[in-house]
Amino acid sequence: MAKALFIGGTGTISSAIVEELSKCEDWEVWVLNRGNHALPSGVHQIVCDISDEEAAREKLAGLSFDVVSEFIGFEKAQVERDYRLFKGKCKQYIYISSASAYAKPAPSHIITEGTTLSNPYWQYSRNKIECEEFLLKKYREEGFPVTIVRPSHTYNESHIPLGVHGKKGFYQVIKRMMEGKKVIIHGDGTSLWHVTFNKDFAVGFIALMQNPHALGEAFQITGDEVLSWNQIYQTIADALGVKLNAYYVSSDYLSAVGKKYGYDFEGSLLGDKAVSVVFDNTKLKRVAPQMKTTIPFSKGVRIALDYVMSHKECQVLDEEFDEWCDKVIRALEESKNNI
Repeated sequence: MAKALFIGGTGTISSAIVEELSKCEDWEVWVLNRGNHALPSGVHQIVCDISDEEAAREKLAGLSFDVVSEFIGFEKAQVERDYRLFKGKCKQYIYISSASAYAKPAPSHIITEGTTLSNPYWQYSRNKIECEEFLLKKYREEGFPVTIVRPSHTYNESHIPLGVHGKKGFYQVIKRMMEGKKVIIHGDGTSLWHVTFNKDFAVGFIALMQNPHALGEAFQITGDEVLSWNQIYQTIADALGVKLNAYYVSSDYLSAVGKKYGYDFEGSLLGDKAVSVVFDNTKLKRVAPQMKTTIPFSKGVRIALDYVMSHKECQVLDEEFDEWCDKVIRALEESKNNI
């Protein structure tokens, strides 16, 4: 039986993988985290803050794994720590990077693993690039068994993917839709995007585990479905049974006015969602031919909305963002009237 350790293991992406593997007789599943969330039956838990390296080393003493997957490594120092902790103690180390690391603006809207990594707009993405570079250097020089995974916009039953939302998440936008208010969409809504349900993502990820063709390689994992942002927002409105009152605002303007209120739309839009992308997953499908979209957005968003509307804890209000949207819309309307 193979042993897998997930650092984190309860997030949007990792929870689906842990849940699926917990049902598989071929895997013994371990999770290392702070112990704040329930885990599927049969999963072994190591309760530890991995940022405390010495405590983590003590907890991991005597253990080795076939696969270690890092879901909460955002800076180089964190993967350097992992390298020290797991060198010689795992046969494969999977680092979850980000598709936002690809060049912005991209030289082509078709994105492959060979697309240049460069993001002048988002420090988050530059940190991910730095982590990748460190790990691949260790692979080239020492054979450290790394695999890089680059997700794009992955969601689950308790999250609705959006282009523009506040610090407290998606729900205030959903509420604006239900109330018939204008909803801000970046640009003109025609740029292309991928949204991937986490259960589909898990299929591609699991196929890379213990796969000898994955060592020293990077793989992007996204669904096959390509949608414009107009289609994404319209699909949400249709699932809610309401009319979409779209209000289009340029990403540059959102970036500028967002800074005054602490919203990083420069990174999340100019550095990611505002750019049309179509992910070519040919490389992944060579090693994971079973990877495909089984939950299109029209289905996934209904799954998510059913869950959100039946779980009050998901309905997090964000009055500050609501007021900010109204201010932005009023200001733009007034400027139009003054022309």
